[in-house]
Amino acid sequence: MTIAARLAELGIELPKAAAPVASYVPVVEQGGMIYVSGQLPFGDGALVTGRLGEDVSLEQGAAAARACGLMILAQLDAAGVLERVERVVKLGAFISSTADFTDQPKVANGASDLMSAVFGEAGKHARSAVGVPVLPLGAAVEVDAILAVRPA
Repeated sequence: MTIAARLAELGIELPKAAAPVASYVPVVEQGGMIYVSGQLPFGDGALVTGRLGEDVSLEQGAAAARACGLMILAQLDAAGVLERVERVVKLGAFISSTADFTDQPKVANGASDLMSAVFGEAGKHARSAVGVPVLPLGAAVEVDAILAVRPA
């Protein structure tokens, strides 16, 4: 089954890939690996902002992480490499949170669970989930990815 067919089966429509907000490229392919720059969460066309433990709930944070995951998939699709993904190797999740918020792994599950749903066993990955005081543009969550791909 193609990834496009799996997305359709799951009822997932990918958002338009976001343009970079600074001096970087969204996707780099090198040596059979794809590196996706940190992606921010967009819901209903707007950036999800705020801090976990302050004005963003755990459920909203997990949904924001899922939105980041959708943007990762959108970037892969825009780069023409989505159907070549063999394995999601690692996700890095950065969660804007207060000093006493300790559920970063639960927030990151929003992106991790999406990758498993889309890629099956190949979507299971290594991961980091880190709390930070602030993210670009006031985003609640940012997620980057490393993936292994088949040769073109």
